Amino acid sequence: MAKYDAPTDFINFLNASPTAFHAVDESKRLLINAGYVQVSEREDWKLEVGKRYFFTRNYSTIVAFAIGKKYVAGNGFYVVGAHTDSPCIKLKPVSKVTKSGYLEVGVQPYGGGLWHTWFDRDLTVAGRVILREQKDGCVAYSHQLVRVVEPIMRVPTLAIHLDRNVNSDGFKVNTQNHLLPVLATSSELNKVVAENGPAGSGDQTEGKKSNKGATTNNSKHHSVLLEIVANQLGCKPDDICDMELQACDTQPSVIGGAAKEFIFSGRLDNLCMSFCSLKALIDATSLESDLEDESGVRMVALFDHEEIGSNSAQGAGSPVMLDALSRITSTFNSDSKLLQKAIQKSFLVSADMAHALHPNYTDKHEENHQPKMHGGLVIKHNANQRYATNSITALLFREIASKHNLPVQDFVVRNDMPCGSTIGPILASGVGIRTVDVGAPQLSMHSIREMCAVDDIKHSYEHFKAFFQEISHLDSKITVDM
Repeated sequence: MAKYDAPTDFINFLNASPTAFHAVDESKRLLINAGYVQVSEREDWKLEVGKRYFFTRNYSTIVAFAIGKKYVAGNGFYVVGAHTDSPCIKLKPVSKVTKSGYLEVGVQPYGGGLWHTWFDRDLTVAGRVILREQKDGCVAYSHQLVRVVEPIMRVPTLAIHLDRNVNSDGFKVNTQNHLLPVLATSSELNKVVAENGPAGSGDQTEGKKSNKGATTNNSKHHSVLLEIVANQLGCKPDDICDMELQACDTQPSVIGGAAKEFIFSGRLDNLCMSFCSLKALIDATSLESDLEDESGVRMVALFDHEEIGSNSAQGAGSPVMLDALSRITSTFNSDSKLLQKAIQKSFLVSADMAHALHPNYTDKHEENHQPKMHGGLVIKHNANQRYATNSITALLFREIASKHNLPVQDFVVRNDMPCGSTIGPILASGVGIRTVDVGAPQLSMHSIREMCAVDDIKHSYEHFKAFFQEISHLDSKITVDM
């Protein structure tokens, strides 16, 4: 039997997932290919023990679960949670900007990105488009994902001759004035229209309005951008009602380094944990025998909007997790008290990337807590509950690593530095579920181009898979509130 190649599959996942919408779409494809059945939150659920299911919310959050054959209502849920979003620059509702003969695209920063890394990159757009369609003589609306493959815009830096002190004073980005990508020059678009006639794409077509939707969109976005998106979808610009697009780097994710030991990519935070947890769930539930002795529910929940606080209808701060636990429990028994019982038996691994020790900035790490690449998943601790780990949850996760000979590390931020956070404390406090915060070590977090170790993809996948296989048995050996 061929050994599973997690890093290569991860590269394919990254290259298929320029946005949270695409990450969910790719996750859905993987789940369906593995025999998972989609259910809708708008419909009643008919679930069976030993079966596997998933649902999406807003098509940017996805929850997948496999019900053990020995499951009864009130038993626990064993969950790995991650997030689908990453810092980026998103197009404004009105993105049409024209300055000094340039067509620019109005954008707004999403999350806490290293915005200087977005300059001088070959950029494109991707996201979701809402289309107006005619069905049975009536108007209907659908969402379609779009990704323009070619580089169509760029955020140029100012020449050093015009900013002599940039290297000594630092590159200071004003995100309102400096971060706008250049899409085209109006003079060149005028030539295209002159050569190809009025049907060509260019700002001359801004005044051509065939319906109300086109009028609205042409006043909000450059017509050349609308035509590029429409051509990608095989529709007319007039069919586009609205768009949720973001700028994306066109450079593909790759395995690199002198020893081919690194992954160079954007969005490692947090598509790395999303992929590893999803693939682990699939492979821990692929055989009939995998769920034979399972008394709980194995679950992966990939949320949107973690980078901006998780406060949305599809973020970890929403009821999506609690709704899933409640609906699964009540499908098998309507007694409402069983949900509280189930939550107390449940366990969450909050999986979000961790800060690897940077060789050029070693003073940024606490002396006894310096996660290193190739060192396996990092257990994150914080006395002020910026991470939800405690001694019990850390022990359980560490024992799984020990049994399967997997490396594991610990991280605490320096006392004189602020600490980031994850979905862990949000779900721990909102749902009441025991939680451990972990993540694979990486460098360049929140850059347009990040890096992590190939080894740690394998370690993460194997650790999460072992978690699903071991946790229900191991948890039965722990006695706390008795």
